[in-house]
Amino acid sequence: MTSVKVVVVGAGVIGFSTAVCIAEALPSCSVTLLSEKFSPDTTSDGAAGIMFTGEFPDIPLERQRLWFKDSFDHLLAIAQSQHSPEAGVMLSSGWQIFKEAPADKFPFWSEFVIGFRLMTDRELRRFPDHTFGQAFTTIKCECASYLPWLENRFKRAGGQVQQRKVHNLQELGKSYDIIVNCSGLGSKQLVGDTQVYPVRGQVLKVEAPWLQHFIRDGDGKTYIYPGIHGATVGGTRQEGDWRLEVDEGDTKSILERCGRLEPSLSKAKVLSEWVGLRPSRRNLRLEREVVQLQGRQVPVIHNYGHGGWGVTLAWGTALDAMSLVRQCLSEKPARAKL
Repeated sequence: MTSVKVVVVGAGVIGFSTAVCIAEALPSCSVTLLSEKFSPDTTSDGAAGIMFTGEFPDIPLERQRLWFKDSFDHLLAIAQSQHSPEAGVMLSSGWQIFKEAPADKFPFWSEFVIGFRLMTDRELRRFPDHTFGQAFTTIKCECASYLPWLENRFKRAGGQVQQRKVHNLQELGKSYDIIVNCSGLGSKQLVGDTQVYPVRGQVLKVEAPWLQHFIRDGDGKTYIYPGIHGATVGGTRQEGDWRLEVDEGDTKSILERCGRLEPSLSKAKVLSEWVGLRPSRRNLRLEREVVQLQGRQVPVIHNYGHGGWGVTLAWGTALDAMSLVRQCLSEKPARAKL
């Protein structure tokens, strides 16, 4: 039996997670991953990679819960294994603090992280501008290590990797039986999706080995995430902003805001500055369609638009995308008989 040729477009955390899931679960598929950019040049590489999430307004909550749970279980298994340091996956404890208590004090993901509880008055005392907080242990996944680790895992499962820019789906129509689109913000050009837009994020990597706990302001703009190779401090959430240059004004603002939450940061050495564009969308797109390419009907599975929650939801959405590929395979013989 000839293998079914599957192509995954995109080498960020969504693309590689999806490619690994397909290559490992569906041995009848020959999987190729195509991308113009690979680690360390993807948007995922600069992500803080801390596990919790927001909500997409029009996607059933049960589906979002499953994405989070599957991703958390997958990364927790790595964090508790011998692969933890090379994969860049570790447990991380800390606080999320709010100036005013949010409407949902126990978000849907709170039952999956470890030891979630509300902060005590004594804990909140060190953050005088904030009146409410949540304490929990979650996972930090550093993509600069995790992406190369996933790439090796993909190759061990028989996957092929090619560096090339894909301008449109037509150029893939003759060579592949199933296309999986994980091109993030690139979907604007690749499939003409006008609903996907950039949210610019700027972060700094600092050397502060004394910091052991993460701190995140509930507005999502100010955060300190200690990691394996320095702490990530940020950030910005600038919608519709395509600038990829470091903005010195943003750097100054980040250091000031983070310094108010953690005064000892004034002693930290700045190691690097980074800017990335989160591929945002009102609702993440995870669905299958059939597209006419080169005179053939080709199934296309879309998995993109995760915004700032790419690392958090990558494995759960990859499993879903893999299930859609499996569905295509089960329908294939029936179509061949017609």
